[in-house]
Amino acid sequence: MAAASSLHDFTVKDASGKDVDLSTYKGKVLLIVNVASQCGLTNSNYTELTQLYEMYKDQGLEILAFPCNQFGGQEPGTSEEIVQFVCTRFTAKFPIFDKVDVNGEDAAPIYKFLKSSKTGPFGENIKWNFAKFLVDKQGHVTERYAPTTYPLSIQKDIKKLLGSC
Repeated sequence: MAAASSLHDFTVKDASGKDVDLSTYKGKVLLIVNVASQCGLTNSNYTELTQLYEMYKDQGLEILAFPCNQFGGQEPGTSEEIVQFVCTRFTAKFPIFDKVDVNGEDAAPIYKFLKSSKTGPFGENIKWNFAKFLVDKQGHVTERYAPTTYPLSIQKDIKKLLGSC
């Protein structure tokens, strides 16, 4: 297979195990986040991700959440438990995908693409839960944010990509 040229070249599994072709998100701005339910950053990030989604979903923002258990074992649940937690506690309406690895040999192909598109302060590796990647309407990674960057603090970048400065 040829190397992926955009995020739209990938197919991932949703939380129920169904294939999702990311080309269905062409023309949308994406914020991709590796999430965890038992992290010190969970409440603030999920709260702000939900707010961000509500504010910009009608303008073309999608948030794609990928649970990951690689950091301190802070996402131990099954996909069903994770979805129930996020939807019940934070009333999140954005898509939650199947649990993935984001670092190492078994890293999901989408994460290998994201990390190689924008390296962070630790090179390609993701430092912790809630690292964020902002992707433009053509499927190209434009920004990478640290886990401690709060979602609401990146509104300016999102609005720029949405074309609503």
